[in-house]
Amino acid sequence: MAEKLSLVSSIFAEATPTGAYYAISNPRMDNARRMLIRILREGYRAPLIPDQLIDWAEADSLDQALQLLFRLQRLEFVQGITTPRSPPTGNLESILPPILEKLSNSGRALLADDNGFYLASVGFRHETAEEIGALAGALLSLNEHHALLLRNHLNLNSSAWAITDPTGRSELGFFPLYVGAQSFVLIIGGLPQFQTHDFLILTEVLIRRYS
Repeated sequence: MAEKLSLVSSIFAEATPTGAYYAISNPRMDNARRMLIRILREGYRAPLIPDQLIDWAEADSLDQALQLLFRLQRLEFVQGITTPRSPPTGNLESILPPILEKLSNSGRALLADDNGFYLASVGFRHETAEEIGALAGALLSLNEHHALLLRNHLNLNSSAWAITDPTGRSELGFFPLYVGAQSFVLIIGGLPQFQTHDFLILTEVLIRRYS
C-alpha cells in the first residue's frame, strides 16, 4: 500500500539551487518546472496550504499535487523551511553585481539578455563586457538554431557552452537562462559556483521581475 502523503503545517516551500537551475535552464516547460517557478516567485509569501499547492501543480487533486511535490523533494529540488528569506530590495543595477561576483571562483561574471546587451557585470572592463554580451547573444542564437541536434539527436541535457583550457577546465562559461518570454545568458569567468544561495537569489530576482 502506498504511503499517504500530507503537508506539514506552517512550512514554507523553497527551491534549492539545483531546483532553481533546473527551473530556468531549459525553455521547455513541464509540470516540475511550472511548480518550481511558482515556488521561486511566491514561496516566501505564506506557509504552503493544500489549495495553493494544487494551483502551483496545476493538478486535478491534492494527491496529484503532493506526488509532484514529493518527487521534487526526492530530487532535492525543493525543501521546506520555517523562516523564509525576504526578497532583496532595490533595482537590478544595485542587486545583481554583488550576487554575480559570488557565482564565480574568480569574481568575474556577467548577465546578458538575448539581444547581447549586458544587464550587470563584475570583474570585466566595460568595453570587454559589451563584447562578451554580444558574443553571448550570438551563442544563444546558435544554441537555439541547433537545438534539435543538441537535445534530440545528441541527447544533451545541458545548453551551456564553454571556452576551456587544455585540461578541459572552463575559462569562460555561457549558461542560457529562460525566464518567461525572456532569455538571458549568465557568463562566468573561471569556475561557476551555482550550488549557493546566491544563485538561488539570482533566479528568484529574475523570475519575480520577468516571469
